Amino acid sequence: MKSTYQKILNFYKANETKVDLALFIGGFFLDVFTLSDIDNIWGLLQQLVYLFILAAILYWDILRSQLQCPPWPNWLEKAWEFRQAAFHFILGSLLSLYSLFFLKSASIFSTIGFVGVLALLMIVNELSWMRSQGLPVRAGLFTLCLLSFFSISIPVAIGFVGFFPFLLSLLATGGCIYGIYALMIRRALPPKISLKLIWLPGIGVCVLFLVLYLTGLIPPVPLSVENMGVYHSIEKKDGQYILMYEKEARWDLLRQKGAKNFTARPGDKLNFFVQIFSPARFNDNVIVHWFFKDPKAGWQSTDKIPMSVAGGRKEGYRGYSVKQNYQAGDWQVRAETTDGREIGRIYFKVTTVPDPLPEREFEVDIY
Repeated sequence: MKSTYQKILNFYKANETKVDLALFIGGFFLDVFTLSDIDNIWGLLQQLVYLFILAAILYWDILRSQLQCPPWPNWLEKAWEFRQAAFHFILGSLLSLYSLFFLKSASIFSTIGFVGVLALLMIVNELSWMRSQGLPVRAGLFTLCLLSFFSISIPVAIGFVGFFPFLLSLLATGGCIYGIYALMIRRALPPKISLKLIWLPGIGVCVLFLVLYLTGLIPPVPLSVENMGVYHSIEKKDGQYILMYEKEARWDLLRQKGAKNFTARPGDKLNFFVQIFSPARFNDNVIVHWFFKDPKAGWQSTDKIPMSVAGGRKEGYRGYSVKQNYQAGDWQVRAETTDGREIGRIYFKVTTVPDPLPEREFEVDIY
């Protein structure tokens, strides 16, 4: 009579692809519903534990597939049969977590390409032809998770974003991959095999990340825009910002805050308000970048105004920028990092009208 363990193992072997896919999706939705703040210490520790488990599975999978390793205790051998199920569950959890963090850290206009790459990798990883590639593919996906972790945790730790923190992330990831490679060499695994199975996939992912960063497609984690909009007036009272914009009839799929159609009378100013989440101990600058759409030349940069951002406030840092010189037409404002990566973006239209006009009716946002 078969044992319960043998029945479970037989079921898993007969339905391995379906079970792995279910676990992958389960790991994805676990993070969707339990997502913590990007700088949450327990969340970062959980990611470290997950990454260590992935590294251990990958390391021993390579060694045991290439070398004659002594057998493990019976209970561990039984658990090892389910290593791929564990790998897929954790991989799904981490990739979904990092996709959500990256998606929050930039506007949909700038980050859709990068998050699309992550989503594509999550789907491709479940295809049978990709599974046949085996260990190098899993090494590449592990490196992707490792680099995403360092891309988030290092800016959180040092308190600013830019090329230097990103370079540290690359170096930390490369150091970890080299450490696994060196351990395999010490275990008498031929360097050529180690190079193919762990080092080349790892370096390939790092090079891809570098290209995406240099082309501006890597979102500026850990910063994220909570709210932003253009208003007719901004007043700070009792620790709150009172934001006023003219009432207008509109339907907006993304429900943009503030004025979508700014009716400007003589003397009106464009007041751009932004609320940005940044971790505690974070202290960096954000650039408020104004663009005007020239009817012939297209979008043209008009002003870049620096704004200091300090972390530690749960609801996010609040600040504003005022523009007095403008003209009628289409405008956009972007919140960017000092190295030019976009955090958020809004579009609006300015229409100039003469005085006098009937008294305006305003709506109010309070932050």
